[in-house]
Amino acid sequence: MASAPQANALPLFYNELQPLSSGVHADWRARRIEAAPFLAQAHAVPVTIDEFALAQRHYPIIFSVGPNPVPLALMGLNEGVNLFVDEAGKLTSDVYVPAYVRRYPFMLAKLRENTDELSLCFDPTADAIGPFEDGERLFEGTEPSETTKAILGFCEQFETAGQRTAAFVKELVDNKLLIDGEVSIQPEGTAQPFIYRGFQMVSEDKLRELRGDVARKMIQSGLLPLVYAHLFSLSLIRDIFGMQMQKGLVPVQAPEAANV
Repeated sequence: MASAPQANALPLFYNELQPLSSGVHADWRARRIEAAPFLAQAHAVPVTIDEFALAQRHYPIIFSVGPNPVPLALMGLNEGVNLFVDEAGKLTSDVYVPAYVRRYPFMLAKLRENTDELSLCFDPTADAIGPFEDGERLFEGTEPSETTKAILGFCEQFETAGQRTAAFVKELVDNKLLIDGEVSIQPEGTAQPFIYRGFQMVSEDKLRELRGDVARKMIQSGLLPLVYAHLFSLSLIRDIFGMQMQKGLVPVQAPEAANV
């Protein structure tokens, strides 16, 4: 899930990317973020397979559309709706926070397209890093501080989890297990159902039809429990919809299907 630091290819939440450097940022510090305003309008956040067991307790896990699907935790069903943070981006309930959110404003990124080397970069527009008087130092002289080493370690773990996730999704795609998803919810007293599309999910029918050797491989590799974690989590879509209804965050009527 690393991306080149280019303005036209920045990942979700990132406005800019700069490499962290002792020559430029020797006196900079990182401070704890109490709120994440960037998250307030995000209804879907990427998750890795390492997080499925925890994330599926709180969020529906779906897959994005397109040729390179990505697992997403739904924090709301409609664009701009996040049911788990307030307008300032503070958590309003005790839920699991995806690692994608927790690593911000840092990430590993390629500085040159002709190399696979990744460097620790950050979003300079974030309020979490800068020439502050408070916070944890990022460098001790010219050497990375323990804080920076911990940040780098977390980003490396996230990158490795991202690679495992990409391999898992490739297995789903190669075995043609993903299908276009659709959820229809008919609240009491409404003239027509609310229909949500624009995502992918694992087909239980295709899962049952897997050849024995393929199914055995998925069991032995530990991929099958991940598939079921995804499938079990889909029942939470109705819970999320109910939360939106209570807060008045769904359309008055749904003449057309909405994309999640």
